[in-house]
This record gives sequence, C-alpha cells and structure tokens, in this order.
Amino acid sequence: MTAKAELHYDGRTLELPVIEGSEKERAIDISALRKELGLITLDPGYVNTGSCRSAITFIDGEKGILRYRGYPIEQLAERSSFLEVAWLLLHGELPTTAELQSFKEDIRLHTMLHEDVKRFFGAFPKKAHPMAICAAVIGALSTFYQNFLDPNDEGQSNLSTHRLLAKVPTIAAYAFKHSIGQPFLYPRNDLDYASNFLHLMFATPCEEYEIDPVVAKALDLLLILHADHEQNCSTSTVRLVGSSQVNLFAAISSGVAALWGPLHGGANQAVIEMLQQIESEGLDGKRFLESCKDKDDTRRLMGFGHRVYKNFDPRAKIIKKACFEVLDRLGTKNKMLDIAVELEEVALQDDYFISRKLYPNVDFYSGIIYQAIGIPVNMFTVMFVLGRLPGWISQWKEMQGDASKRIGRPRQVYTGATERSYVPIDERG
Repeated sequence: MTAKAELHYDGRTLELPVIEGSEKERAIDISALRKELGLITLDPGYVNTGSCRSAITFIDGEKGILRYRGYPIEQLAERSSFLEVAWLLLHGELPTTAELQSFKEDIRLHTMLHEDVKRFFGAFPKKAHPMAICAAVIGALSTFYQNFLDPNDEGQSNLSTHRLLAKVPTIAAYAFKHSIGQPFLYPRNDLDYASNFLHLMFATPCEEYEIDPVVAKALDLLLILHADHEQNCSTSTVRLVGSSQVNLFAAISSGVAALWGPLHGGANQAVIEMLQQIESEGLDGKRFLESCKDKDDTRRLMGFGHRVYKNFDPRAKIIKKACFEVLDRLGTKNKMLDIAVELEEVALQDDYFISRKLYPNVDFYSGIIYQAIGIPVNMFTVMFVLGRLPGWISQWKEMQGDASKRIGRPRQVYTGATERSYVPIDERG
C-alpha cells in the first residue's frame, strides 16, 4: 500500500503520495497541490524541496556518507581514477577494461582546441578572472559544433560529453597562460588526464617539464572528490537551464557561472586567505578560534561546517592525507599547513565548535595542495570546474532521459502592490 500524507485546508482534504528512495529517504509529492487546492509551497533556497529523482549521488549528511552510484567515496578515492569515476557517473556502472581504454582514447582525441577558439583568449584582459573566461569559451564551443547540439540525440550528446571532458582542461590552462603572458602549449596525448593538465599549466617550449607522479595522483584525487555532490547550486543550475532543451555546452557554461559565486566554489580560496591572515598577524590557532567566537569580532572560521554534512565531511579526511603526501614529496615547509592542522586540532576539542557541528570540510586542505603545486588562488574555483564537470554532465543526461521532466518554472508568493490605475505624469505632483 502506497503511503500518503494528508493536507487539510479550507474544509478540504488532499491526499499526497509519499515517495521513498532506495536509501529510505521520503518525500511528499506536492505536484497536485496547486491544481487541487490552489496552493503552492514557499521554500526559500529550496532547502526542503526535491527537484528530481536521481540515481547518481547519495549523501547522508548526518552520518558523513558520500557515494557515487552506490560506491563509497573512500573506495573510489583509494582505488579508482578520475576518468573511471567519470565513466561511472555517466553510465551508472564501473567500466570494463576495454570500455575504460576506449573512453580514455576518445577523450585524448578531443583535447586540442580549434585554432580559432584560441584567438578568443587574446581578446580578454590579462587580469580577467579565469572563471569568466572559462564560462565564455565553453559556451562558445557550441558555435564550433553546430551539428552536435541536439540534447535528444544520444550520439551527439555523447560526443559533446567527450569534447567537454577533453577540452575544458585545455581551456582552463590557456586562461592561466594568458594571464601570465606565456605561450599556449598543445596537449600531450601520451599523458594521463591529470598529468596532461599539469603539462598545459606549467610547461614552456624552452625546456623540459618533469611531471611528479605524486602531484599528478593528488590532482587526480582532488578531481574525484569534487566529481559530483547531488543537487547543489551549480548542479541545480545546469538542470534548470538544461530543462529548456538548450545544448550541453550552454548548460555547462551556466554551471560554471553558478560555481563562480564565493558562497559555492570560492570556499577553498577563502580558507587560504584566512590562513594567510593568521600567519601575517602572528596568531596561533587557539587565539584565532577564540576571536571567531567573539560576536564583536569580524573574523570568520573558513573551511569548517557544511550545508549538507552535519558530521565530518568524508572528503576532508582523504584530502588531509593527500596534502601531507604532496608537501612531503615536494619537500615544502608550509606554515599555513601547520596553522591548519592546529586549527583542526583545537576546534575538534572545543565545545563551541563541536556543539555547532563545525568540522573541517573538503575545502579546508584542498587550497593548500593547489598552492603547493603552483596553482594560483584565482584558479582554485577553475579546478573545482574540472572536477565537477562529469557530475554536471551526468545530471544533465539523467534529466534528458527522465520521462517526467518539465521545463523548470518555480512559483512565487507575490508581495507587491495590488491593482491600481495609471496616473498621467503631469498629475503625479
């Protein structure tokens, strides 16, 4: 028997179906509410509103669980690669050896940009934010592949998927190269995904660039940890924009714009800025945390707490370990890492932060890794784009295949003026 909830309003009763997911999450289906009772729901930020059914990512914020297609993030981080995880998100199952090899080859075939695309970069100011450049160039790719834009054609969508996964790292690296006045390098298809990106970012035509396998592995790990995270702001944006039947390039460009916001993709940059402030002011972790508890102090603790996780972010533990491995490999003494470790140790023993469930999140250590390998602060959010790309595409593809999909059209509660008559300008006093 299907479970139902009852809503009583104005002498009428409406039965609302209760939908249960595979992990026993329950949702009340209110799709008939306006039709039957003339009511809508009001939910600022959509924090209690389920916009879709999805089989891609499961999060239990209370227990600190993150799974892609049922696989725990801890197992994928330890055993998998970013492109294997991308396949998993896109297709729902782990690939066979042959499938993964073919997928990698397809990505390698599309890493280069059309020479005319490369000319776009010269039109941007040197100080242009790389997220603005990435959003613009990704959207512009649709003009170069005009015969492959039909969202209802699986073959065209698959080819666009491969092109995006292959070209976005090239676009990101070129945005960086443009900002520092260095020449653009062509991709090296003999390298793996992360190594090729490091080559595009840091190599020059003048001398050989040696890619450290520990650094490449850490970068690949960071991409895995960011690959999808359920219906967050940028993912919901990709779905909402995609619901209009716009092409995949345009939908992904909208996701980049949403991620650019400091409340979404800019958190690891905020962590680095906080650590730099602590270091410049000569504070230790304990003194800084005490100032954060003072209501009259403007300092804020960044990288702790999460909108979804009310326990430890499972990704934070994985990144912390990788952070130490990278810095040890590079032989780098990093004062900010020392401060970060102290902040974590003190906060985890302080009732103020424990009672508020403020635990380190994925952003707390990721910025230190990026900075250690030479990625500038304004590129941190771009790195988030590289990781989140397969998740965005998977969510877009899932929506396209959903028989119940409709163009997104939220409602509102109008609070403006009621009907009034127009007053000629010479009578308005």
